[in-house]
Amino acid sequence: MSDVLSPEARARNMRAIRARDTGPELLIRKALHRKGFRYRLHVRELPGTPDIVFPKFRAAVFVHGCFWHQHHCSLFKLPSTRPDFWREKIARNALRDRDAREKLLADGWRIATVWECALKGRFRQGVENVADTLAFWLGDADEAAIEIAEIWID
Repeated sequence: MSDVLSPEARARNMRAIRARDTGPELLIRKALHRKGFRYRLHVRELPGTPDIVFPKFRAAVFVHGCFWHQHHCSLFKLPSTRPDFWREKIARNALRDRDAREKLLADGWRIATVWECALKGRFRQGVENVADTLAFWLGDADEAAIEIAEIWID
């Protein structure tokens, strides 16, 4: 199946996709701020440039889009056009995420990953529930890494 958009229109769409200050990220940041948490954004000195960093808790939060970071949920669907290109690109993203996660854990950071599907889709948990989970996690030093994603129903 060929692309329904012209190459110029597709390029314009792809350029509009942001790496930071995405909708899900803004929702999480605002909810955590309302709960009284203060944080730093996109700390480049840390591996993977986490979206939200809590230096006080030595904790980093990544807010990942399910498509771009290869989350196996209902929101991830490999495009039918140029599947080899997309498979390779998304696999590189996932590998880069895994490397950053390992480096942060080795340096003593705690990591939370909030997946896009936790905020939208059939099994969304809702922004306040996700923020409550993060707030609880920030206060509990025993958990090194968590993932917040959709509830799987098999």
